[in-house]
Amino acid sequence: MSTDPEATDPDGPAADPEATAGAPGAVDPAAAPATAPEEDPANADDADAEDDGSDGGDGDHGSESDEHAGTDAPAEADEADASAADAAEGDAAEGDGTEGEPAAADAADAPPGLTEAQAELAAQKVERERIARRKAEREAPVEAGAKLSGKAADLLAAVRAVEAGGKPSPVFFDEAPAAPRRQAPAPPAPPRPAAVPTAPEPAEADVASVRAVLARGGAPEALAAQAASALGEGAAERLAEDPWRLLALPGVRPAQADGFAQALLGPQAGPADERRGAALVTWLLAQAALKGHTALEAPLLEKALAQYGVPAPDAAVETAVGDGAVLAFHEPLGEPVGEDEEQPVRILVGLEEYALAEESLADGLARLSATFTGGADPGPAAGAPGAELAAAVAAHGLVLHTGGEAARAEPLALVASARERGLRVCLAAHVPAPGLVTVAGLLAGAEGPGRDAEGRFDLDLLVVLDAPQLDVETAAALVESVPDGARLVLSGDPGVLGSAGPGRVFADVLAAGAHPRVVSRTPDPGPLGELVSGIGIGELNQVDAPGKEIVIVPVRDAGEAVHRTVQLVAESVPRAFGIPPEAVRVITPGHGGTTGTRALNAALKERLNPGPGRFGGFDPGDLVVHVPSPGRALPARVVSADERGLHLEDPAGERILVPRDRVEARVRHGWALTAHQAAGARWPAAVVVLPGDAAQALSRDWVYTAFGRAERHLSVVHGVDQALAHAVAQVPPKPRTTRLTGLLRALTAAQEEPGA
Repeated sequence: MSTDPEATDPDGPAADPEATAGAPGAVDPAAAPATAPEEDPANADDADAEDDGSDGGDGDHGSESDEHAGTDAPAEADEADASAADAAEGDAAEGDGTEGEPAAADAADAPPGLTEAQAELAAQKVERERIARRKAEREAPVEAGAKLSGKAADLLAAVRAVEAGGKPSPVFFDEAPAAPRRQAPAPPAPPRPAAVPTAPEPAEADVASVRAVLARGGAPEALAAQAASALGEGAAERLAEDPWRLLALPGVRPAQADGFAQALLGPQAGPADERRGAALVTWLLAQAALKGHTALEAPLLEKALAQYGVPAPDAAVETAVGDGAVLAFHEPLGEPVGEDEEQPVRILVGLEEYALAEESLADGLARLSATFTGGADPGPAAGAPGAELAAAVAAHGLVLHTGGEAARAEPLALVASARERGLRVCLAAHVPAPGLVTVAGLLAGAEGPGRDAEGRFDLDLLVVLDAPQLDVETAAALVESVPDGARLVLSGDPGVLGSAGPGRVFADVLAAGAHPRVVSRTPDPGPLGELVSGIGIGELNQVDAPGKEIVIVPVRDAGEAVHRTVQLVAESVPRAFGIPPEAVRVITPGHGGTTGTRALNAALKERLNPGPGRFGGFDPGDLVVHVPSPGRALPARVVSADERGLHLEDPAGERILVPRDRVEARVRHGWALTAHQAAGARWPAAVVVLPGDAAQALSRDWVYTAFGRAERHLSVVHGVDQALAHAVAQVPPKPRTTRLTGLLRALTAAQEEPGA
């Protein structure tokens, strides 16, 4: 690896591929501190998603924050919850997701002297303001909201920020304790509209009633339609009786709901109100889900409630459980004990949708194992790639396959052989690519095999790649759709970041040990494979890179990091390796800040595809991330725009139409991504940006995922000193609280009992 600061400068020796061949450059892991800081076990995985999927539910959901709403002190919880919008883009599941923003996240907090970054951020701010003004002229509710002031304006802005995939300004945080371009030609075939799940439109009378309640409480009336849709039938009456139901709207914070309740109820709206406690229980669990949890331990939930001023947290939890707002579970701990002994348990509290999804998934996996009675040998022959996997699939209904990037050849060989032998096979992944279908498209019926009379997939074998990206609800729907007697292979790399949405499905199924697992022995090749494999076991090794496959570019500050990143993508990598800029991706720890995806994308667009951004800030040729639903972040390119919306093309060549009213919320520029957004895809070259303030966002699985996105060349814009080695050696993945492993073990034990 090269550490020469000019190693990839167009005016430096990097233009010569032999200039710095074999130069040592890895940070010595021995220099890392001997111990890691203690972490709260309830802290969530990096879920945006990627906002997170998810920048969030659309793009900012991928927040990779270390804090968790349900477990930290209120001020910390505020920061974590406020960045939950960044966790949907797929940091989901970042949560993204769902990816966290460095400590110095806001451009306003940037130190003086970062002139380039400040100029880029200022330009981006001007562009956003122009887009906002255009939107305000088009949409009456926005115009109405623009005339608000005080708390009502703050509340509207916070909700709108989350809806649009942005991170709410600190102004909206809790005060809880604590030249015109020629348009590209239209696509030859009609594009498929982007599938966006939408709730039924509420009746106008219901919206009017909710609007009146909002006005009485000083909340922006522009939120009426959203509140009516979220609260359902009788929304106005329910909101008037329980003003804290306002927390069901994305972006609304407890302090804002408290102010709304006080305006409606007067002095009786105090911290001890049972309605407030129940609403906070649900809200905290929803925030936990954005961070990857499907449940929380009761003591941690009660601690968080106390930090938000609930005087009797245990009673609040009991009330919420008694009312059916949440569910409580007793999960056995350790090995089973004798009849005369008391089994230790932990009490978990979770939202119904995730509890049912985990139970459905566990039952579905057990069904596939139990109903498989054998069938045609899928091949390939012994000694061929994938033979060990094929042997396991021939004997079992569910098989787990683990390995690095090179190991993907094994399930691909299995699929090819099974098709040759006449089996009905489907290969699915999360990112569009030739020769496979997307998981989302398969579930929606837009891709893959049809369904039989019982509504299940018409197939014999389903192989799912990148299984760690499965969130619990998607996995439950997928497994439920596999017919009895069919075979399912879940394949993936356990070392990468988890799903942007809630759950840790692949890790939980592996941990349960109830199903056969095939561990690939195919190593990832070359210097990049050696580097990434070492990171996976906690070692940041020095690697010989004679072809400059790995280059370290030291930087002193954020301004230099932005400059170097643009230079690498636009000039150095294309010249030294013949890789065009559109085949290079930048990966950075978060969306905000002077080196986040927003600032880097603004700088990269200005250099690589400058234009007026006439359609929502986009021009033909822009690389973008399309987020059709929370937790899904799909790479695409802008083809054209017309009165119908924005026309995109995905990596498989499929055309997508994003309606005009969805563009702002569902499309982000995509030259720079978070690691959650990048998971599941690879590019010929990757530039990983590690600014000095990103140290706290780094973990072993983040570094493993980011570095593993490069096929031929990896540049690391390095400003974190020893924090990189420390993260690899000492900072394991953040744990998620889930129930799936326990459910699977219980089902296995029940099946093994005599007479079962």
